[in-house]
Amino acid sequence: MPKLNPSPLLRPLASLFIAVSASAYCVGAAAASYTMNINYLYPSDIMSNEQAAALTHFKALVESATNNDVEVKLFSNLQLGSEVETTKQLKDGVLVQSTLISSGAMSSFYKPYQITSTPFLFTDYATAWTFYDSQWFADFMKPMIKDRGIRYLGTFDDGGGFVAFTNNKHLIKTQDDLKGLNIRVEQNPAAVEIIKSLGASATPLAWGEVQTALATNLVDGQYNAPGTNAAFKLWDVTKFTTLAGLVYNTTSWLVSEKWFSSLPDDYKAAIVHAARESVFLGHGVSALVSLYGWQQSCQHFEQCYILPTAEREKWKAVARPAYKEWISGSFGIPAADVEAFWAQVDQVAKEIAEAEGPFLE
Repeated sequence: MPKLNPSPLLRPLASLFIAVSASAYCVGAAAASYTMNINYLYPSDIMSNEQAAALTHFKALVESATNNDVEVKLFSNLQLGSEVETTKQLKDGVLVQSTLISSGAMSSFYKPYQITSTPFLFTDYATAWTFYDSQWFADFMKPMIKDRGIRYLGTFDDGGGFVAFTNNKHLIKTQDDLKGLNIRVEQNPAAVEIIKSLGASATPLAWGEVQTALATNLVDGQYNAPGTNAAFKLWDVTKFTTLAGLVYNTTSWLVSEKWFSSLPDDYKAAIVHAARESVFLGHGVSALVSLYGWQQSCQHFEQCYILPTAEREKWKAVARPAYKEWISGSFGIPAADVEAFWAQVDQVAKEIAEAEGPFLE
């Protein structure tokens, strides 16, 4: 039989199959020296969400690279506890070694992260991905190690990033259409301020209460990425959807610094390398999930609509100043820090546009 030599592009995939085969058939293998329990929100179906797909890839890469001396265990649907509970447990790293936490909850652990909730922070995936995968953003996240004993591994696009409204009253096409609506938001004060600035009422609710609140008309609508709206079939409890891109939802991937520091250096390198590749893989999956979710939305909601760029700019002109006043005032983030964050996003967008220049020549 000829010896197989997969191309560089196929080697990660080959290692995945090797790792899966090893875990499935090597029953008598020695016990792993280290266990990495990872808690995450979404179902374990790798075809339905970026978290399951990326973490499945991560598990295969790490176990292969460490000859199964690091065992990665994945716990979907928050089996180990809520995002907040498991993030608190990272400090000692005994029961949970890693967790994924959404942007609203993340801000309760690392206050400056609230800046990522800026309305209309991004206009495209390329800028968002480049920014969140940059050295600048990694440095921005580093104070967590000192303050909380938490190490940052990467950022996922939560359900596809850009959000779409769903509601029971009418199709949202302009800012005036938001007036008078009661919109469910995550339990994050930034979300409340943004919705209020656009003329709607905001009701913070835990995710587990959303469908009941919509079905009983406790709230008129909500917003999430199209992939999330489709995954939970929110067309069963709302009639209209508008892809507005008001905010870009993210999920932070965290690991216990205490646990990570206990690893041999080559294992640390293997985990970081596998995490970075898995985040890249997750970007593509989340974009696909969002695209498919939007197609499903337009098939199942009574009406669907994409907010034009000109209308988004009108919303931005209202929401951005109100948000800046709130975050620099009552929330307590210095205005200079907010402006520096925004300037870095603008710089990334500028560099991407310049890189596209040769294609116009």
